[in-house]
Amino acid sequence: MDILIVVDMQNDFIDGALGTKEAVAIVDNCKEKIENFKGEVIFTRDTHFENYMSTQEGNNLPVPHCIKGTYGHEICDALKPFIKNEPVDKITFGSKELPEVIESFKDVSSITLIGLCTDICVISNAMILKAHFPEIKISVDSKCCAGVTPESHINALNAMKMCQIEII
Repeated sequence: MDILIVVDMQNDFIDGALGTKEAVAIVDNCKEKIENFKGEVIFTRDTHFENYMSTQEGNNLPVPHCIKGTYGHEICDALKPFIKNEPVDKITFGSKELPEVIESFKDVSSITLIGLCTDICVISNAMILKAHFPEIKISVDSKCCAGVTPESHINALNAMKMCQIEII
């Protein structure tokens, strides 16, 4: 079975509090990838709460975003029709629960990641999955990802490639 992880394609990362033109530009690519994917699709959501500004992340990135229950926390409208199961909410860059979700499937042969942001949450989850599943092919579709900046996007792709994550 092939699995597609759609990382944090949320309004706040696309055109909201932390949105970028690069993030807006990948929405159609992501939609096409999901539409044509033969396998299981799992969405993740960056999830914060009203106390965000008092957290370590809030101190380092003082821009409230993806607050649970807000429009910014929601998966973008273009991708909502593809959500079959409740997204995996994650309170950190990388999800500790995502490997458990993947383990619930039988005979996983590949895991592909797409989404936002390449240089924060995509790379974090790719590395966690590589550590948990060293013999499963893990790839990232670069046309369906965007970073905080174009430069940090490229840096993250190169770092993942060095860790034997296939970049497509």
